[in-house]
Amino acid sequence: MQSLTRIKELLEMAGHGPKKALGQNFLIDQNLIHKLLDASGVKEGDLVLEIGPGTGALTVGLLERGCRVVVCELDMDLVRVLRETLGEEYPDRLVIVEGDCLAGKKALNLELVEALGDDGFCMVANLPYHAATPVMMTLMTRHAECSGMFVTIQKEVVERFSAGSGSKAYGGISVVAQCLGEVKMITKLKPGCFWPSPGVESAMMGWRRDVDLVGGGDPEWWVSMSEISQLLFQSRRKKLGGVVKKIVGGEIEWPEGTGPDDRIDGLSVELVHGVCRAVEDANGGRG
Repeated sequence: MQSLTRIKELLEMAGHGPKKALGQNFLIDQNLIHKLLDASGVKEGDLVLEIGPGTGALTVGLLERGCRVVVCELDMDLVRVLRETLGEEYPDRLVIVEGDCLAGKKALNLELVEALGDDGFCMVANLPYHAATPVMMTLMTRHAECSGMFVTIQKEVVERFSAGSGSKAYGGISVVAQCLGEVKMITKLKPGCFWPSPGVESAMMGWRRDVDLVGGGDPEWWVSMSEISQLLFQSRRKKLGGVVKKIVGGEIEWPEGTGPDDRIDGLSVELVHGVCRAVEDANGGRG
């Protein structure tokens, strides 16, 4: 694992300090790094995606456990450092992709997709906070080969993924995440666990895909369902009858347990899923 002294040495190799614009707050509590690795359950031979490796503090832990690791780093100076250090030490098990992890808001970087190939993988990462939600939603809905995610992100985002009906945090990402898998808060982190300390609260979250939950595993449906649920929650306090009519231009066949007088944020994950299906059907399967 990397000490704070080692992280500073590697940043000196890169020729710069932490870049605030890239959200570079380095997790320096090694016990918490181990906690995230343990929660992920990764083992020798597993394929792991890490986004935003920075100096490689978490990457070292993954490689020491025998994982095959694909990392994606936007900072070209840190990419050079990673190649000169871990890349030379683990040439057969570490692939380094330079650039933005996303191609737009809803697709992974093509080079990253090619590096991952067709094998199943999980993501273990201290995610750049500005990229966390779009990356995680993309992996959930468009990459069924992603079996799980174990990440350090903003605590507020963890609360949104894990929220239940009736809460202010409940929304489209809550529904999609809980339809497709199990969300778990691993632990909360104090700002002092990072260098430099971030201005927001952080937490570690685990999500493990479960294809036997609501709705099955059709990737095309989950992309559509994500879009429909986001539309519905944009009018979270309005009666669903009027909201749905604006989306489909008419009526839908209301699923059992729902009706036009309901509000979307009062429905369970399963019922929201049913309403989204009905909207999809009313739109002729076009979402």
